[in-house]
Amino acid sequence: MKYRRLGNSGLKISEISLGGWLTFGRSVSDQRLARDIIVRAYDSGINFFDIADIYAQGKSEEAMGQVLRLFPRHTLVISSKLFWPMSDDVNDRGLSRKHIMESIDRSLKRIGTDYLDLYFCHRWDEETPLLETIRAMDDLIHQGKILYWGTSEWTGEQIQQAVDLAEKHNLHQPQVEQPHYNLFVRKRFETEIMPTASDNGMGLVTWSPLRSGLLTGKYDNGIPGGSRLEREEWLRDMVTDKNMDKVRQMKTVADDLGVSRAELAIAWILRQDTISSVITGATSVQQLESNLKATEVELTDDVVAALNAIFDPADE
Repeated sequence: MKYRRLGNSGLKISEISLGGWLTFGRSVSDQRLARDIIVRAYDSGINFFDIADIYAQGKSEEAMGQVLRLFPRHTLVISSKLFWPMSDDVNDRGLSRKHIMESIDRSLKRIGTDYLDLYFCHRWDEETPLLETIRAMDDLIHQGKILYWGTSEWTGEQIQQAVDLAEKHNLHQPQVEQPHYNLFVRKRFETEIMPTASDNGMGLVTWSPLRSGLLTGKYDNGIPGGSRLEREEWLRDMVTDKNMDKVRQMKTVADDLGVSRAELAIAWILRQDTISSVITGATSVQQLESNLKATEVELTDDVVAALNAIFDPADE
């Protein structure tokens, strides 16, 4: 496993990381299986584990936390996020000071740790003054409950506002952004998010590198039983004739390299040194090991050009 710096910070995280979205506490409900996957990830050198309070309504934090407690805390980089409603209560959502202060304690308890290495604002909050959010995150750092804070799915303009406001008031600025990025979802990241993060010394930890499995080829012949798209109806819109034609064209490139499409898709992201880590998901040890193989794939300029010809950001 290789490790990369989180932007201009001193923190180093594994270039492949393991996340809990739609898996632990949900599709992976067997705690023994969760343990097998997470232990294998740790043994492979993965040190960054990404969770959020909204994932399975807290169950993902609990399931992953039960296993992560087996390892020395200093060997782990653990993140969680807040923003989405956790109940019907009017204040149990968003990025207000109240919700931040209450959410961090609940997440720490569910995970079973004294602090988080990274704490993400899971979306931009239109209803809370940005300075209120930044001050609360700065206070959590001073309290030792988090080490760094970051943003997820914020626009370049929003990230820059946060950086500028933090600098103006001498507060800790966001150190990391967690954006959606893969061969299908490129344009905003490449033209807006990546330049903004790079200019401000922020790390980037990307999610959904396989476009919820679409880039693996598992949906070449329809939606199989037991697959993520069978369970998650809201994701099925991505299975279009146009998209599937691209995935099939990608197979030729992968076959020429002697790798799977999943390995190729993750390796394509890893080739960019501005990206600190690619967050992957896994519902089995075998799937995890397939994702890990991407670290061994080296892409030539010709391969990158071939993929760019298939997955043109202008098509988005």
